[in-house]
Amino acid sequence: MAEIIVPELAESITEGTIAQWLKKPGDTVEKGEFIVELETDKVNVEVISEEAGVVQEHLAAEGDTVQVGQVIAIVGAGSGAPAAAPVAPVEAAAPVAVAVAEDASASDRTIASPAARKMAREKGIDLAAVSPVDPMGRVRVQDVEAHGTAPKAQSAVAPAAPVAAQEDGRVTREKMTRRRQTIAKRLLEVKQSTAMLTTFNEIDMTNVMALRSRKKDQFFEQNDVRLGFMSFFTKAVVAALKKYPYVNAEIDGDEIILKNFFDIGVAISTDGGLVVPNVVDADRKNFAEIEGTIVELAKKARDNKLTMADMTGGSFTITNGGVFGSLMSTPIMNGTQVGILGMHTIQRRPVAIGDNIEIRPMMYVALSYDHRVIDGKDSVGFLKMVKDLIENPEDLLLGS
Repeated sequence: MAEIIVPELAESITEGTIAQWLKKPGDTVEKGEFIVELETDKVNVEVISEEAGVVQEHLAAEGDTVQVGQVIAIVGAGSGAPAAAPVAPVEAAAPVAVAVAEDASASDRTIASPAARKMAREKGIDLAAVSPVDPMGRVRVQDVEAHGTAPKAQSAVAPAAPVAAQEDGRVTREKMTRRRQTIAKRLLEVKQSTAMLTTFNEIDMTNVMALRSRKKDQFFEQNDVRLGFMSFFTKAVVAALKKYPYVNAEIDGDEIILKNFFDIGVAISTDGGLVVPNVVDADRKNFAEIEGTIVELAKKARDNKLTMADMTGGSFTITNGGVFGSLMSTPIMNGTQVGILGMHTIQRRPVAIGDNIEIRPMMYVALSYDHRVIDGKDSVGFLKMVKDLIENPEDLLLGS
């Protein structure tokens, strides 16, 4: 008999969500075979069975939040009939799982911190009846404490409106995935904890498009990867970060940490939401290595195969809304970084070239930055340097 236990996920991650059971009760499983997929704040993790046998039972369902060290399934010998004996160790090792079994109600589906759940259990409070202060709906300890002193009548009346709306079919409730919850939480934190501003410029893409057109076939033959615009922008960003080091920094208390490395995050859209893996040491990579790394990261992202190493430690981020047709936007910074570059769709527009008007392929670019660290002079200078390098791509090739 073997227990399937939620493994250590990462230093800062203590819980996850069961995204999908890969083996159901009654299914046979080999030693080392994947049995369940967990969704964490950053990546999906597949958990293996340490023993061969038959899945006896699941102790948590898809969509449940589980803690590191929690027993979530039992694997044993036999035909797969659920066994009663393993319940005792589960009660000792995983009190959260017992609470779920005892009360499979709306409170189990409520987004809440572990400490808030513990306090609610101790006080006998239904989490579904607690009104959170967090605009994203996550219940915290202070919400449970406030609920304990609130008039009972108010908590009883509060759920009536959404229930009525659901009954007449006018709305559909959909639980946010763990990744979507994390994205929402972190974007809100960035907006609330930084002095974010955005500056804009536009880039004439004529020269870089012409260079790419001339070199793309030869590039593919030599490197087995296509030459895109991201390698040009990554190289331009690295060069600009070297000249304007405060754009490659972060705040830690009353100190500014200037980063002497260039791990460039690349925003990638997946069905589960936006993820930002990093092109590590982008300053040491040539165009082909950058393009190959981005292709590899995009595939891993869409296959839910990104690792924690792929997702942590970035110093600056590039996001390309242009692939969806965005003409202009104000990107939100990523985590503790103080800058993010937004690329947009290429649109042919009339522009003044000397005394003449010409139709040129133009792209708006945006730099969102934390004004606590970066002054207007540096932000404008940084974006202007990116513009100049993209408009003169031979300079990038010579400098790479």
